[in-house]
Amino acid sequence: MIEDAIRDFAHAVSLSINAVAVLIIAWGSLEATLALVVRVAGRRATHGERKAVWRRLGMWLLLGLEFELAADIVQTVISPEWMDIGELGAIALIRTFLNYFLEKDLAESTKETPAPVAPMPRTSS
Repeated sequence: MIEDAIRDFAHAVSLSINAVAVLIIAWGSLEATLALVVRVAGRRATHGERKAVWRRLGMWLLLGLEFELAADIVQTVISPEWMDIGELGAIALIRTFLNYFLEKDLAESTKETPAPVAPMPRTSS
């Protein structure tokens, strides 16, 4: 009886976290799409502009992957069989690797693209 209640609650929590992850990834994808359309329409689709959009999308994807991993962890609570736990473990491992390499790519991308430097103000002599 209590086990069923815990299982139902964990399932609802896992489903809710997965829904949040989907919303995060959808929002990031929509934002990236709109940003690209604006840049292409405004003929400002330079490599730096596209890379900035990619970085922003990458941040949303990282956040979505973190939520997906949290949902996987909660899902292990309601998986009574080793096969289910093994599948969830494999999925969690794959998501962790995706997260790691995406974060690494974003960090390297940030290092190679220096922030724009503001021009020095003119002084009158």
